[in-house]
Amino acid sequence: MYRVILLPHDVDTRELRRALWAHRIGHRVTEESDGQVLWLVDPEQHDAMLRLLERWRQGKPLMPEQAPATSRSPGELLGPFRQVPVTSFALALCLAVFAAMGVLGDGVVAALTIVPVVVANGGLAFGNLGEALASGQVWRLLSPAFLHFGWMHLIFNMLWLWYFGRQVEALQGSTRMLTLLLVAGVGANLAQYATGTVLFGGMSGVDFALLAYVWLMSRRAPHSGFFVPQMLVVFMLGWLVFAMTDMAAMVGFGNVANEAHLGGLVVGLALGWYHSGRARRQS
Repeated sequence: MYRVILLPHDVDTRELRRALWAHRIGHRVTEESDGQVLWLVDPEQHDAMLRLLERWRQGKPLMPEQAPATSRSPGELLGPFRQVPVTSFALALCLAVFAAMGVLGDGVVAALTIVPVVVANGGLAFGNLGEALASGQVWRLLSPAFLHFGWMHLIFNMLWLWYFGRQVEALQGSTRMLTLLLVAGVGANLAQYATGTVLFGGMSGVDFALLAYVWLMSRRAPHSGFFVPQMLVVFMLGWLVFAMTDMAAMVGFGNVANEAHLGGLVVGLALGWYHSGRARRQS
């Protein structure tokens, strides 16, 4: 995200912000100690934003003229996804795996669990992680993150992946997002496996890592452009604690991968602390 202009605290930017959204110019306004900072998402829209700023200062009309409705091209519809390819690919892969589970059944689950699972003597037999890795099945360290066992499980995890992952990738690039996805996914899966659990899955460990990362960046390096509502942080941490209690099982939320959530959260806090510290030193 690119810093464009600093405005005084008492300036009402609501009309400007409505016009920017109407012109499809991605932006954010953050409150800093010395005023309000206007940030731009796409540098290619810099000139368009400056033109709107000048019209706003002169008191001229800002809203675009209404044109006849036209169908949008596939390229326009896919634009937001192309801007964040790692986040989009992770989301698409989760959807593809979920669809494959519906068509192919348990074979997909067995191929993606952290250790091999087979049916033996009418029951399930589990392999060993060390042996699986030695045989080249290294994908199992990450693949459980792409397993989801119901629509609600999938929808909520994809919602948070898109919300937080898009921020990370738009502001700090695809390499940073890929690093977070890999490290948090593996860390969360190993944390859950360490408790003796084998049949688990979901992107929620990565989601909690992204939450922690975005929150620390927004708090320790506010100039970075990251933002997360404080109440959302409270809600997600409250859910983390609630899911670890007996009450969660009583109301139908049993078998939650709590250790994966905690493992992802720790990874996100560690990486967020490191990178926010670097951002503060650079500023």
